[in-house]
Amino acid sequence: MDPVDFSQALIRCPSVTPAEGGALDVLEAALEKLGFACHRLPFEEAGFARVDNLYARLGDRAPNFCFAGHTDVVPVGNPGGWSVDPFAAVIKGDRLYGRGAADMKTAIAAFVAAVERFLTARRRGFKGSISLLITGDEEADAVNGTVKMLGWLKEKREGLDDCLVGEPTNTRRIGDMIKIGRRGSLTAALTVHGAQGHSAYAHLADNPIPRLMWMLGSLMEKPLDEGSEHFPPSDVVVTSIDVGNKVSNLIPSRAEARINIRFNDKHTGTGLERMMRERFDKVGGKYELAVKVSGEAFLTPVGPLAELVAGAVEKVAGVRPEFNTAGGTSDARFIKDHCPVVEFGMTNETAHKADENSRLADIRMLADIYQAVLDGYFAEPG
Repeated sequence: MDPVDFSQALIRCPSVTPAEGGALDVLEAALEKLGFACHRLPFEEAGFARVDNLYARLGDRAPNFCFAGHTDVVPVGNPGGWSVDPFAAVIKGDRLYGRGAADMKTAIAAFVAAVERFLTARRRGFKGSISLLITGDEEADAVNGTVKMLGWLKEKREGLDDCLVGEPTNTRRIGDMIKIGRRGSLTAALTVHGAQGHSAYAHLADNPIPRLMWMLGSLMEKPLDEGSEHFPPSDVVVTSIDVGNKVSNLIPSRAEARINIRFNDKHTGTGLERMMRERFDKVGGKYELAVKVSGEAFLTPVGPLAELVAGAVEKVAGVRPEFNTAGGTSDARFIKDHCPVVEFGMTNETAHKADENSRLADIRMLADIYQAVLDGYFAEPG
């Protein structure tokens, strides 16, 4: 199996989250040919879109090595910004173009190709199991995807021993970086209330805007921390300020802001919410704060799994990857509660952009690396 050809087959499925788009059908058919037992796992929950997922396993013995990823992709954005059809999987020069070419259909294709080669080489079989945990809900709410799949596995008493997530982790070239953790992410909606009035009679109104600014300032006047051993400093980012005011002589009755905090392992979501409320209370006045934590900071200490992947990268790509925790969140934040997990995949330079693409040589190299991971993981003693 050529991982480039299989990447094209997956990219041609318009699986914009939460639509399955045929991508899981293509993947399931390929895995069944390799002998995998496949389970389609649709989940739904009130207020969220129904999502189709796939768990596939080859073998019934431990250890169970799992590859996790997602076939859903973000929308194409402005079609005029693309030089090709985003779902045509066009090859131009030495690159494959299309939505999912970096994040992360190429990684899924590379792993399936690696499994096929591994099985061909291991005609006597291998001691253990290989599984794939593939969701269609990574790019959106992450409610009806990996979390519920992991719950299903627990109900079935199906354990994962180690997991490699195929998210794009490299910056310049394949082999730059292995993710061994991620920062947490907290989003807060702050609404400050006042009393509407005429700006010429400001003393008769209660302007909420200055209090909102003071509250935001209390969060940003100094850094939350200076980072930790494996994490960069936490970031507080104000992403929106709005009062809905279309005239210049009206004091609004409310002012709103949205805040995103990417935090390291010195903090928890609960602790940050408590800190925010304490600082806002000091400013005073009536306000509302709605907080959502999409993931806590986590770290997988460098151990056998991380060293195995690093060794495979070094063997194939000729470089020693950096162990890193930078970037956004991923579904590894859920998997880490079940088994050791690291992330390694394509380069992320064009992920989510117009003309998303990957080098053909990188796709094939990633398949070689994944095969080396499988060879090392299931190496027979002696």
